[in-house]
Order: sequence, then structure tokens, then C-alpha cells
Amino acid sequence: HSHRSSKQTYRSAHHIMSGGALFRRLLVVIKQTAFEEYSQLKLRGQAPKALRWKRLESRYLSHKECVENLLTILKANNVAFSCVNRVELDRQHLADVDLVVAVGGDGTVLSTAHFLDHGTIPLVGINSDPMSDEDKIVKKKKSDERRSHGALCAVTAANMDTAVPRILFGGGKLAARARIQCIVKSTFSETRLVPALNDLLLANPSPAAVSRFRMGWLREVDLDPKGGLRDGGGSGLTSGHAHSSLTDPQLLPRNQDGTVTRFGGTPYDVENSLNVWSSGMWVSTATGSSAAMAAAGGRHMDIYSSDLQYLIREHMIENVPNKDEVRNLDKGMLKNDQHLHLRWNSQKGRIFIDGSHLMHNLELGDEILIDAKAPPLALYSRID
Repeated sequence: HSHRSSKQTYRSAHHIMSGGALFRRLLVVIKQTAFEEYSQLKLRGQAPKALRWKRLESRYLSHKECVENLLTILKANNVAFSCVNRVELDRQHLADVDLVVAVGGDGTVLSTAHFLDHGTIPLVGINSDPMSDEDKIVKKKKSDERRSHGALCAVTAANMDTAVPRILFGGGKLAARARIQCIVKSTFSETRLVPALNDLLLANPSPAAVSRFRMGWLREVDLDPKGGLRDGGGSGLTSGHAHSSLTDPQLLPRNQDGTVTRFGGTPYDVENSLNVWSSGMWVSTATGSSAAMAAAGGRHMDIYSSDLQYLIREHMIENVPNKDEVRNLDKGMLKNDQHLHLRWNSQKGRIFIDGSHLMHNLELGDEILIDAKAPPLALYSRID
């Protein structure tokens, strides 16, 4: 489904069930604050000496108060719920749940979304320690710049009393957000990474090292019975063949542009490829286009767009004859029907998914498919 049709589905479901509480069983995912994490380190004598404990404790208390207020609101509305710490969240917690509430900030929303990889359970974020209007106006050194922006949070601790019941009874602004599908093919395995809501960073584990890869676009092809190539949008091989093809040493047939590659059993032709020496590559969704992608020189996108955006970091193009042509490929859009292909040519690499916590290691020769085919996330947005 496109993001538009998904959005329509969610809204019509609200309309039908507006008579009573729309959601019957909630899972509340609660952030573990820096104060709690550093307190554990302090007990072992490993906490940094420069920590500002009073500031950390103040933010912890704000967060704790928000959680307590939320649970009071849920009880008052007779909604069944269970709670889990963000670091202990597991797929088993999602059984029979019809709404997930992430309490913390954008990081809590992102890490929770990774478990909602089918996109069938809606997610609402609550910013438990938002900046006050006064904080935004007064630019002074004492204001805490490390608070979450809450860009992915539809609700804040300040408006929770009205916003949460409104969502429980079918209100609020729920829409589908596009996510990034990334499949990594190694010598003997094919790994589908969790969908990314914000962005992927593909780079050498060392920021000082060069990231070398070959970048191109995939076009689906059919292999006819004689072993040749035929244009078309067929489904290619069956999933049974797909598994054996990964371990089959037999070379795939070639065409004018190079070797055909397979992902999930489907054969693709790699087109318009170029070798890249750089500091890696960003790939972002529309949702993530205002975060690291914007800071790196990308462009803001409409948050409901189903396209993706890519940007090569610090692309080294001194020694190529067609500099302008290559420079034009530094960054661009990946339409929702296109597939980006990378072959990793450095000894080591890493894919960071929505930040630094979740990652997948790459080896020389790994192939990577990136597109917008991941199931979209049903996420509540702020009503501005």
C-alpha cells in the first residue's frame, strides 16, 4: 500500500469505532534516564567525574512524574495496559497489544518502532521532559540543550491530560510514515535489517578511514529458461531457489552492464554504477530528512512522502575525468519504486540504524539493497 491508502485505512477505522475507547490493550515503553544509567555506573565507581548530578536528577524526576501521570490517566479511562523498560522491550511484549505508547523522547520512539516492523500496531510518543516556552525564548548557558526535541512525539507531559484521552477514543492525527528497507547479502546469508524510521548511516567503523563502495541502481529482470536475460517486472525465482542461489558457486549470467545479482530470489541488473571513495553515506526517510540529513546538506521533505533521500559524505572525486557528472550523483532522491544497490569494497563497514545503538557489521564484498519497501509505521503526529 502507498502511504496515502494506509493513512485512509487508519482514519476510517477511527470513524467506525468512535463510540467507545478505540484501544483496549496498551503497552507503555518507558525510557531509562541518564540519571538511572549513571547511578548504576557510580555504584561500580565508573561514572564520569564531570557529571552534573543535580541536572540529571531534575530531569529524572520530571520523567518519573510524567510516567505516573500517564498511568493515572490510563486507569481513569479503564484501559488495560502493561509497562516495560525500553532496554527490556521484546517482541513477546507486543502480543495482543493494539497501541504502543513510548514515554521519553525521540530516541525512545525510534527504538520502540524497530519492534513494530510489520506496521500493524500504531505508536504514540510522549515527550516526558519537554522544553518549556521560557526555555525556548531565554538563550542562556544554563538551559539544557540535551533535552529531546520531541519531533516524533505527538504528546508532551504538558498536554497529556487532554491529548491521551483524545487518542484513546479515536481522535488525534494518525498517519503512515515511510521507512527504509535494507537487505544485506553476504557470501552465505541474506539479512533483512529492521525498518529505519529516520535514517541509515553506512560507513567505516572508524570515522578517519575511507569508506569504499560501488553504488548503482537495481532493475528487476526475468531469467528465461535458456539462461539468458529478459526485461520485465516478473517475480523472478521462487524463495526455494533464492536460498540455494546464495551458496551456489555457479556464476550468474552477465549482460552488457555486468553481473546480475539476486535479493530474496529476485534477479536484478545493476545499472549506472560508480565507484565511491568517501566518508560513507546517509540514507533518510522524509521523517528523518530534518535530522542528520539536513545537517549534512540534504533537503527537508514533506513528512508524509514515501520517497527516500541519499547523500554521500565527503565524496573524494579528484582523480575522475567526469567530475561534474559524478558530483551530480553526490546526493539525490530515491523514488518509492527505485532500489539503491551498494557493493561494500572496504575491509570493514557498519550500518547504523536510526542512531548509534543499533548496527550491522559489513565485510568486503557484501551487497546491500536499500529501498522504501519496508512496511510503513502508523505514528501519531503533533496537531500544530
